[in-house]
Amino acid sequence: MKLVAGNSNKSLAEQISAYLEVPLTQCLVRRFADQEIFVEVQENVRGEDVFVIQSTSYPANDHLMELLILTDALRRASARRVTAVIPYYGYARQDRKAGPRTPISAKLVANLIVRAGADRVLTLDLHAGQIQGFFDIPTDNLFAAPVFTRDIKERYELGNIMVVSPDVGGVVRARALAKRIDAPLAIVDKRRERPGESEVMNVIGSPEGRDCILVDDIVDSGGTLCNAADALLAQGATSVTAYITHGVLSGGAVARVANSRLTELVISNSIEATEAMIAAPNVRSVSIAPLIGEAISRTALEESVSSLFD
Repeated sequence: MKLVAGNSNKSLAEQISAYLEVPLTQCLVRRFADQEIFVEVQENVRGEDVFVIQSTSYPANDHLMELLILTDALRRASARRVTAVIPYYGYARQDRKAGPRTPISAKLVANLIVRAGADRVLTLDLHAGQIQGFFDIPTDNLFAAPVFTRDIKERYELGNIMVVSPDVGGVVRARALAKRIDAPLAIVDKRRERPGESEVMNVIGSPEGRDCILVDDIVDSGGTLCNAADALLAQGATSVTAYITHGVLSGGAVARVANSRLTELVISNSIEATEAMIAAPNVRSVSIAPLIGEAISRTALEESVSSLFD
């Protein structure tokens, strides 16, 4: 097996490499003066099972092009199989036509990855499950829930926890975590007037006297989480912590979370942490490297990956 890393999340790639005890393949990814991307794989990969580790996070278009060009380079270098390991799949929120004359960009990106030469895709907590069907190649969608469950069990008294979905669309994800830790479930009824802004209207459930855990796949502006925390505390919750898989945290989101009433925001390292995220007093990261590393190992050995969902 060979591991190839783009520039989107070097630290995660290094952790996966350490877990698998497989060194990262020497690879040059640089830009010309006009920002065209150039790739050169500096080791022989002929006949190898190659895993390209690259999140399509900010800057999304640059990192997506790196992934496509790396895949093409490996295909032309006669790699036996190329698996695109995408811890954070960008454009996933554009998974349907939200209005007239709008694109389904998640499908377009899937087409690009397939046409570039990927044989498989390995990703984590897709925003919408149907995106798996956008790929015409085998696609494994891992879940961060086992990682979050272990962290919650280490830090909380489970008898006092309530799992909360910050909106109706995330109920399935929240219910799955609640089932893992045998906790009750609540839902925040949210109204979004315009993109990037949300207003909490109602809490469905009884959070009074409980340590509430908000669960979602993506935190971007942070407005939804902060509003949900305020609503839960107003209903008598003891504390509110958020467990979110992908910490996009664009614009002033980190400052918003740092100044909010959230006790803690726990995110995975699917997206490389910025200096602001590292410095924030109530933002903490947990590593998904063992989860992804184990999935890569099982894929290479043609073993079951579904058991990692347990």
